[in-house]
Amino acid sequence: MTDTTPDPLATPAPSAAPGPLRIAFSPCPNDTFVFDAWAHGRVPDAPALDVTFADIDLTNGMAERGELDVLKVSYAVLPWVLDEYALLPCGGALGRGCGPLVLTREPGTDLTGKTVAVPSERSTAYLLFRLWAAEVVPGGVGEIVVLPFDEIMPAVRDGKVDAGLVIHEARFTYQNYGLHNLADMGGHWEDTTGLPIPLGAIIAKRSLGADTLKLLAESVRTSVRMAWDDPETSRPYVLEHAQEMDPSVADQHIGLYVNEFTADLGEDGYAAIRGLLTRAAAEGLVPPLGPDALSFA
Repeated sequence: MTDTTPDPLATPAPSAAPGPLRIAFSPCPNDTFVFDAWAHGRVPDAPALDVTFADIDLTNGMAERGELDVLKVSYAVLPWVLDEYALLPCGGALGRGCGPLVLTREPGTDLTGKTVAVPSERSTAYLLFRLWAAEVVPGGVGEIVVLPFDEIMPAVRDGKVDAGLVIHEARFTYQNYGLHNLADMGGHWEDTTGLPIPLGAIIAKRSLGADTLKLLAESVRTSVRMAWDDPETSRPYVLEHAQEMDPSVADQHIGLYVNEFTADLGEDGYAAIRGLLTRAAAEGLVPPLGPDALSFA
């Protein structure tokens, strides 16, 4: 018989090195600007990243299926994923004057019964739209069609849909498609709440553990600060992946969506998130949050 008792004096075999963290975020300038330093190994002591670029509708679905370690998602999807994921207190997109727009071919279009293209039915943009439409379109809109965000303006222009809910750099380019801004969802939110607009969140698997989650948050903050300190270093990465390649548009996009809330949500940021999801839950649009759902390790 072979003796399988371990030798207490033997040197233990080295454990396998952990692989890179699997992360998904959009190719939009704000995300590539935020994650450039980290993704390229310039953030000291930060875990290596295996990056997937994906539209927000795809990352929301990944989060609901628990597929990756770290994800950029819509705040609107949080009620469905916070059992498995923790909200990081940084890295996301909140702000003022940066909300989604409803675009139409003709000014003043009545949306009652009309077809509206949206980037995701679990997006914050759509949640803000639902809250707005409940007040402004009492007859209710018609069919909702989900399209990748870069296909929405052409669909409105070409008459495939009656209106489009747009995000990201579309705020700066919709006039190029001959479209009109029917309503600003962020303006409506700010006017009625006084709070910043919560758009995109960074979440990470709770199973990574409290120490790793804290390291991830600090890695995000360092990556953001490095991008602010030397924005030219991130420019090739930003322009390589941007849907809109005009550098001036990319700069406007970054200036609007990467702000103090990206470095730290702070009291106003958390109040905005709670306000949005509490109001949406009261309207039956999302499940209610538990009392500690937004807490961070």
